[in-house]
Order: sequence, then C-alpha cells, then structure tokens
Amino acid sequence: MQKVVVFQQNGSGERKVAGVREHGSDIVRIETVAIDGALPPVIDDARGYLPDKIDADLVLDYLRHQDLSHDLVAMCVEQGIPVVSSGKKRTGRQVMIPPT
Repeated sequence: MQKVVVFQQNGSGERKVAGVREHGSDIVRIETVAIDGALPPVIDDARGYLPDKIDADLVLDYLRHQDLSHDLVAMCVEQGIPVVSSGKKRTGRQVMIPPT
C-alpha cells in the first residue's frame, strides 16, 4: 500500500483527500498535515511549521503560503520523495505540476 501525505492550509486539500479516501482507500493510505490559522507574510524558517522528516511515498502540496510550499518541496527533494504541487509555478525534475 502506498503512503501519501497531504500538506494543506485551512482545508485547501480536503476535497482531494475525500476523493482519494473514497476511490483509492484499498491502494493508498493517506495522512494529512494541516497548517491552519494566521501566518506571517514571510516565513524565513519553516521548521516550526513542517515536520523534521516526512515518511511518505508521495507528497501532495496544497499549501497556500509560498514560503512553506518552497521549504516543503526542498525537504522532499532532499529526502527523495516525489511531490505534486498542483496549481503552482515551480520548476524542477522532482516536482510534478499538473495543469489546472
């Protein structure tokens, strides 16, 4: 079973999580990391918001704060975890950005 970790802010990935749970629960185990509440406009160090290590086969990035999203992708690249960052303008071989 593949483990997918979804990072979201204020419910931004809930519809996708519900769809995966409904249609893929027999092949995917899904975990959600929610970062809710007010955030500063600039986050120089995301370590206070993101886990130290990510245990996943795939990460889905639905974070709205660009600083958090950037640091999440950097962590995943460092740990060799593929990332899907839907709706974002980012480049790199390790990040998949499907057209929206």
